[in-house]
Amino acid sequence: MLKTGPQTLIQDLGRPGNAHLGVPPSGALDKPSFTLANRLVGNPENAAGLEVILGGLSLRANASCTIAVTGPATPTSVNGVLRDSPLHLAPGDTLTLGTPRGGLRSYVAVSGGITVPAELGSRSTDLLSGLGPAPLRPDDELPLGDPTGVPMGVDVLVPVQVPDEVVVPVFLGPRDDWFHDPARQLRAGRWTVSDRSNRVGIRLTGTTVDRVTDRVGQELPSEGLITGSVQVPADGHPVVFLADHPTTGGYPVIGVVPQHALPLLGQAAPGTPLRFAPQG
Repeated sequence: MLKTGPQTLIQDLGRPGNAHLGVPPSGALDKPSFTLANRLVGNPENAAGLEVILGGLSLRANASCTIAVTGPATPTSVNGVLRDSPLHLAPGDTLTLGTPRGGLRSYVAVSGGITVPAELGSRSTDLLSGLGPAPLRPDDELPLGDPTGVPMGVDVLVPVQVPDEVVVPVFLGPRDDWFHDPARQLRAGRWTVSDRSNRVGIRLTGTTVDRVTDRVGQELPSEGLITGSVQVPADGHPVVFLADHPTTGGYPVIGVVPQHALPLLGQAAPGTPLRFAPQG
């Protein structure tokens, strides 16, 4: 590893099913892009790869391998020459990622997968609990497994493109009764992704969501949270929990974003306009 950019993490499909231990699911935020990268290099979909924020990654191959880069359109070069995915690296070749266009997170899969030790059945980095490998640093060396499949070529690799305004479906509940006309408030509100957002959750700035009068100043005992929960703290600014979220929380959850809508939220950079579309 020569350079890591703002943040490069090892991820796979996570460690779901451990909420009773206080452990979030973790795993790649944009799972469709992540699994596509693995398929392109001939890996099982759950093989560990890299999640790279805002590019800037540079690594040197110590062995022959096949690499794929997916997610938003990301300039990818080998020894300074722009290349398309998937691509082959010979020993000594240097791969460099530029700044992605139209999204936040790029995914890098390597044939054989990254074989760091697993914790609770996963190699994912969990920024909340600290499980899994630490965020990568220059001079780190990544162990690779033996390739088990054949890389797949594609004629066109369609990149992720975050729209000018992200429209997020949400199902109300379980604590929507804490808010005055919750569907109307969510539908009418307008928000922007905050620069305080991370893998734990998307923090939003903009319209405040108002509670009903008899709930003002009250709080809940901590209760369970799932990925996609839209929690509204006392300041009225929603937070959409992502893969590294806490497993319990004491603020009311006004609704839940369905799983199919979460990958796009994982690609939404700070400053992205957002609104909710209540379902049902």
